[in-house]
Amino acid sequence: MIDSADIHLTRDAYDAVAEQYTKLVHRQLADNPFDRVMLDAFAQTVREHGAGPVADIGCGPGRVSAHLAAAGLEMSGVDLSPEMIRIAREQYPDLPFEVGPMERLRYADGELAGLVAWYSIIHTPPQRVPAVLNEFARVLRPGGHALFGFQAADESTGVQEYDHKVALSYRWAPDTFAEVLAANGFHAAATLTREARPDERTPQASVLAVRV
Repeated sequence: MIDSADIHLTRDAYDAVAEQYTKLVHRQLADNPFDRVMLDAFAQTVREHGAGPVADIGCGPGRVSAHLAAAGLEMSGVDLSPEMIRIAREQYPDLPFEVGPMERLRYADGELAGLVAWYSIIHTPPQRVPAVLNEFARVLRPGGHALFGFQAADESTGVQEYDHKVALSYRWAPDTFAEVLAANGFHAAATLTREARPDERTPQASVLAVRV
């Protein structure tokens, strides 16, 4: 599975734009209160349920990892792109980051109290998303929490291909994503959908889920 052509294409695409991407997203959290609401709610929820290690899967240059670490979580980050990990390590030397695919995580069964996949599954073909969610469920302890961010589909159900500026991606209707979560070890506890900001082309969504 980790040798799929789309995985190699995504890795190479993000390696090529890592510096530009880092500059582009530098102020996204500071400028977007709705994203911060969901990230901070996730952090509070993890703390209230016993805390423990939290992984940022698809961490990119590490900005979400750093935000959640500042909120009191024990963070580590994983990304497919070696260039993204190089930048994350340079920018946040006190946090551990490593290169790796989300289809096969290094964490032990039930090791994590929380997991963030902030715009991380968007390049995964829909037919492979259940396997990714099963891997996430494996490393999360029962009752652990996962936070997902993604571009929202225009329709109330289904998945749409999206011409992302870096690589082909997929937009999920939140209800459809919640159904896939339910079939693969999770319960969607909260969903936020918002309109596109001026620098965005589509509505956005985030889902806070519980590992059942």
